[in-house]
Amino acid sequence: MDTPGFNVVQWLHTLGLPVDGSTARAVGDAAASATAQLDMPSLLALAAALGWASGFRLYAVVFLVGMMGALGWMPLPPGLAMLQHPAVLLVSGCMLLVEFFADKLPWVDSAWDAVNAFIRVPAGAALAYGVFGADNATLAVVAGLLGGSLSATALATKMTTRAAVNTSPEPFSNWGLSFFEDGLVVAVVWLATQHPVAFGVALVVMVAASVLLLVVLFRFLRAVVRKVMEAEGASKAGAAL
Repeated sequence: MDTPGFNVVQWLHTLGLPVDGSTARAVGDAAASATAQLDMPSLLALAAALGWASGFRLYAVVFLVGMMGALGWMPLPPGLAMLQHPAVLLVSGCMLLVEFFADKLPWVDSAWDAVNAFIRVPAGAALAYGVFGADNATLAVVAGLLGGSLSATALATKMTTRAAVNTSPEPFSNWGLSFFEDGLVVAVVWLATQHPVAFGVALVVMVAASVLLLVVLFRFLRAVVRKVMEAEGASKAGAAL
C-alpha cells in the first residue's frame, strides 16, 4: 500500500476504527489518486504558504493542515503525512490554544514571539521541505530555503508590528491585530490549497508590503527609543540639580 494510504488507515486504527482489507485498499487508492492531483504549482504554493504562515502562527498551521489531511479535505504529500497523526494533532491543537490567548496580551505576545522565534523559522523551513522531501531532494532543499526565508520575513514583520502597537496603552489595537493574523493564516492556507496561482500573486504583494512595513516601523521604533532615552536623560539631569 502506498505511504499516504497507509497513514490514513493507521490514523483510523489509532482512533479505534477497524478497517478491513478491501476498505484499506480503497482508502489507499483514493489517497494515491488525490496525491497525484497535486501538480507543481499546487506543491510550490503549499510550500510557500507553510513557510509564510508559520512565521505568524506555527501551531495553527500544523493543526490546520493536519486536520485537513485527516478529514480528507486536502491530500497531503507523503512528507507531510505525519501532520495528520492524532498525537501531532493533539499537541499542535493544545499549543494553538496557548498561543491564541498569549498572542492577545500586550507585551506577553512579544515575549512569546521572541521565545518562538527559534522554533518558527526552522519549522517553516522543515514544513516546506516536507512538501517535496519524499520525492525530489533538490526541490525539497529549494523549498526549505524558500520556506525558511518566508517564515523569517513574516516573523520579523509580526514582531516589529507588535512592538509598535504595544507602545499604545490601550489593548484594543493589539486584539484587533491578533485576530487579523488568525484570519490571515486561515486565508493563506485556504488560498494556497484552492487557488495556487492567485496565492502566488498574493504572496508577492504580502512580501512587498512586509518589506515596506518593516522599513516604516523600524524608523518609528527607533524614534520612540530615542525619545525615551532623551526623557530619561532629562529626568536624571533634573534629579542631579
